[in-house]
Order: sequence, then structure tokens, then C-alpha cells
Amino acid sequence: MLYAIIATDVANSLEKRLAARPAHLERLQQLKGEGRVVLAGPHPAIDSNDPGEAGFSGSLIVAEFESLSAAQAWADADPYIAAGVYANVVVKPFKQVLP
Repeated sequence: MLYAIIATDVANSLEKRLAARPAHLERLQQLKGEGRVVLAGPHPAIDSNDPGEAGFSGSLIVAEFESLSAAQAWADADPYIAAGVYANVVVKPFKQVLP
């Protein structure tokens, strides 16, 4: 089943986010290689694809996992959590309708 992992950053997280990004992306690449990622990306803090110093306000990942508990465990192990980037993370079942 698909699950949405919706994360909200702490204030002024850009420096921490950039430092942890390689490890964060490595985990996403592994899921992608397994054909499990539908989409993933950050929420720019301002209305721009390149928010610069404004940074990001959070992230969204939609991916396939065996169960809600497996999705939660995967989200809990994200390097952004260990680095103090995320203030909170919500994991929910997701039903893709389009495309």
C-alpha cells in the first residue's frame, strides 16, 4: 500500500537540512531503485522552486510499504530526524487516484 510521509521542518533548518541531505537522498534512492517511490520532495518556504536562504518548510514522500508500521519505522529512521531538521512527521495511508 502507499503511504504519505508528511514532515514539517523546525524554523531555520536550511543548514541542518543541507548537511543531512546526502544521507536522506541515499535512502530515497534505495526506495526508488526498488520501484517504491511515487514522489518525493521538499516544500519551499516561499513561492519559488529555488527558495535560496528562505529554505524549506518540510517534505512530502509518497511511497509503497508493507504496512503503516513499516512506513512509520522507515520515516522514524530518516537522517533529517537525527539531524534535527524535522519538528514533526505524520505518516498516513494514501490512495492514489491520479494519474
